[in-house]
Amino acid sequence: MRLFVAVLPPPPRLAELGVSVDELHALPGADRLRWAGRDDWHLTLAFLGEVDEALLPDLHARLARAAHRTPPFELRLHGGGRFGDKVLWAGVAGAIDALRLLAERSDAAARRAGIPMDEHRRYHPHLTLARSRAGSDLHPYVDALTPFEGTAWQTEELVLVRSRLPVTGVVGEPPRYEVVGVAAHLR
Repeated sequence: MRLFVAVLPPPPRLAELGVSVDELHALPGADRLRWAGRDDWHLTLAFLGEVDEALLPDLHARLARAAHRTPPFELRLHGGGRFGDKVLWAGVAGAIDALRLLAERSDAAARRAGIPMDEHRRYHPHLTLARSRAGSDLHPYVDALTPFEGTAWQTEELVLVRSRLPVTGVVGEPPRYEVVGVAAHLR
């Protein structure tokens, strides 16, 4: 199964962001972007890819240990940005060093559980809002998100999420995400 480790902002914090995202839909060209479903908004810590189900018990145990070594910390959604002309995202502020440490610990837990983690990149905390297939100009969207300041929340758990890729063949159909379990509560 295709998995990733994530932090899920609480629904009230996502609703705050949703108000600003609704305004983005009124900007020219918004209909050409593939918007992520709000039920799928999350902060990915480590993308694991295809994972053999036999590795899940050890993965859960290792993620639990990683989480228990991490005290709860405060985050808030903040502003926005882009990756080139392909991905529009909401930013994250607060205890970013703690979030990065948790991402590193999640990656290490997966490696120790026997999952090859080939795509190691410097962790950049973000929440993906939309993708562009045609390379749209995302600057107006980033500018509109710049003043956004969400309310802080206490990050207290790590979740393991299954990503089900589209099978219908419909162009632009997003993957479906399903929490397969709370991997661990932070200590």
